[in-house]
Amino acid sequence: MTSTASSPSSPSSEGTSVTIDLAALPHDFLWGTATAAYQIEGAVAEDGRAPSIWDTFSHTPGKVANDDNGDVACDHYHRWREDIALMRQLGADAYRLSIAWPRIVPGGDGPANAKGLAFYDQVIDGLLEAGITPSVTLYHWDLPQVLQDRGGWPERATAEHFAAYASVVAERLGDRVTHWATLNEPLCSAWIGHLEGTMAPGLKDLTAAVRASYHLLLGHGLATQAIRAAAPGARVGIVNNLSTIHPATDRPEDVSAARRMDGHTNRWWLDPVHGRGFPADMREEYGVELPEQQGDLTTIAAPLDWLGLNYYFPQTVADDPTGPAPRVRTVRRSGVPRTGMDWEVDASGIEDLLLRLTDEYGARKLYVTENGSAFPDVVRPDGTVDDPERQDYLVKHLAACASAARKGAPLAGYFAWSLLDNFEWAYGYDKRFGLVHVDYRTQTRTIKGTGHRYADIIRAHRERGRKAA
Repeated sequence: MTSTASSPSSPSSEGTSVTIDLAALPHDFLWGTATAAYQIEGAVAEDGRAPSIWDTFSHTPGKVANDDNGDVACDHYHRWREDIALMRQLGADAYRLSIAWPRIVPGGDGPANAKGLAFYDQVIDGLLEAGITPSVTLYHWDLPQVLQDRGGWPERATAEHFAAYASVVAERLGDRVTHWATLNEPLCSAWIGHLEGTMAPGLKDLTAAVRASYHLLLGHGLATQAIRAAAPGARVGIVNNLSTIHPATDRPEDVSAARRMDGHTNRWWLDPVHGRGFPADMREEYGVELPEQQGDLTTIAAPLDWLGLNYYFPQTVADDPTGPAPRVRTVRRSGVPRTGMDWEVDASGIEDLLLRLTDEYGARKLYVTENGSAFPDVVRPDGTVDDPERQDYLVKHLAACASAARKGAPLAGYFAWSLLDNFEWAYGYDKRFGLVHVDYRTQTRTIKGTGHRYADIIRAHRERGRKAA
């Protein structure tokens, strides 16, 4: 069938409406939400959890807006039952969560923490009882500080410790969890954390950044092996944040700059896991010798069961010949809508990337593992939160996802970022991405207009599936 299913529409900036082609999405499409441990759990010193690099970074004055930290966050550690109930209200049938490494292996390596494993046991069981499929991410940036003290991701040992930790978690949860991601957005860990210095661990060192990037991907490959050994039925993938890259002008210098930025943002992370090795042009650009050992590239290119795409915004760049690698500067385009993060809104980018992953990299199964927007929220006198800009963003991006599926992208699910307003890393608590509003003073949760809109879309897709059957 090729008819377009009726679904909630959203006015575009041109005054027209956007309709999601729900018929293009498979009947077993996963509708999910996503979070990360440090952003929501709190309880940073409870039940044996040790500090992570984000505990250290957020407690360093001046590193995070308002000197905010994740000590309490959304108190999900104590309120997870309430949060699962919210997922049910939204109609979500999948939940992407991350496991806190310092809660499971507080020493970075060595003995596992029984209380940490017991916590995630409860959460996984609670999700399954609610009919929600757990999708587990093993690393969402919270490296145990003790491993950072030993050199962190620039050291090969960290990749090996990550694989050992992955084995512990897979052995414990693998009887109930089949959907696994090794890393979330290794670009942010390497480039933003080690090159730009605005995320933990806060370094500005190109050599350290390149070495970290290498060992992150090596850790992915080693962890993939460990998960499959511990849980033979596991379906393993990796999550990358990608952007469409556009040259600011058609000058050759800017076109070349866009190519370098594509290498820095996209190809450096995609090529190795697809068996192509690290891009030669970027290796030359960085000028840093990779810490490669025999067999590493084969390990990194362990076959993927699925590929995760996190998409938020496109980038427009120009040549910056005297700047640091990759020698580009971002150009701010005028007249383009932007989110509260000052990120451009361009839903066509998510379609372009899904099709690129399909056509250029031969992806067999794709998930949009994060997509969302921050806007200032206003709680009305009656306690409701209406957020039309976020609703508009959601509908347009889902429409673009459906369009990609119609054109052949093997899209199997969409995880909205985020279930809850939360600690937004270096932005603190000022930026709100949630489908659910959180009053951080009282921990009161309120489903926003976007949450209700998402629930309507999910319901419409399921109703279409029932009618088709």
